[in-house]
Amino acid sequence: MKYYPKVFDEEKVEKWIQWNIENYSKYNHGLWAVILKEGEVFLGDCGITMQRIEDEVVPEIGFHIIKNYCNKGYATEAALACKEYAFEILNYSRVFSITSERNIPSQKVAEKIGMKFYKYFDSHGEKHVSKLAIKE
Repeated sequence: MKYYPKVFDEEKVEKWIQWNIENYSKYNHGLWAVILKEGEVFLGDCGITMQRIEDEVVPEIGFHIIKNYCNKGYATEAALACKEYAFEILNYSRVFSITSERNIPSQKVAEKIGMKFYKYFDSHGEKHVSKLAIKE
């Protein structure tokens, strides 16, 4: 995963799985599998998780698409569905996207689904950019 600092080791994977379980338990949402309709091929994941932007905990649309399926519109389609779900089902008034500053492709996905710049912030020693969509 190009924009992650390093591949997760087994301990980090276990913590990530536990974090996802806790998200579902506490907030009733999290990440979902992204599946290609034709052939039921796993493409990655996308969903709404609670993330921290400095001192604020916010609903964030996150996604991870397998490299071979990038640049085909799948991330945009999945992120747009998550945005609609966040507003219509979860009744959030706003939803965010958070990426490392150098992750231009994910920033473009956020813009394609109507998000606008919110703020820059540092996380884990790296500059990040957040974008925001507000329910109309």
